[in-house]
Amino acid sequence: MQHPDTSKIIHDVDAFLEHLDRNDKSIIFTNGCFDLLHEGHLHLIAESKKLGDILIVAVNDDASIQRLKGATRPIERLETRMNHLAALETVDYIISFSEDTPLQIIEKIQPDILVKGGDYKKEEVVGNHIARKTVIIPLLEGFSTTKIIQSK
Repeated sequence: MQHPDTSKIIHDVDAFLEHLDRNDKSIIFTNGCFDLLHEGHLHLIAESKKLGDILIVAVNDDASIQRLKGATRPIERLETRMNHLAALETVDYIISFSEDTPLQIIEKIQPDILVKGGDYKKEEVVGNHIARKTVIIPLLEGFSTTKIIQSK
């Protein structure tokens, strides 16, 4: 993996949005824990990027992952997970969030396209009423952070 471009990591969403050039550009938004980045994540991100111009990936912070996945998670700290995503050429920006869902960030960003993996139905995707379009990317069979952890 190449070195992360830490300039992609956004700490102040409001300041970022003030300077984001949206003219004739579509914003794609996806989110997740991205704990132990694997082929399934890479597939989701690559397919998401094909849908528009600017890909924003929102990442659950450590506390929200613990609430969602249990006390043994995350495996990797937020900074590490964000750096892994920042090293991917297809990711334009990374934002973390501490809530259980990314609804507040979606409301601020107002993305054109929301993307989630095939374990979701369109009507279940948080913020689907905000985006112009919601896209479900089929999962790659056999890739799951939980399965990877259980196999060790």
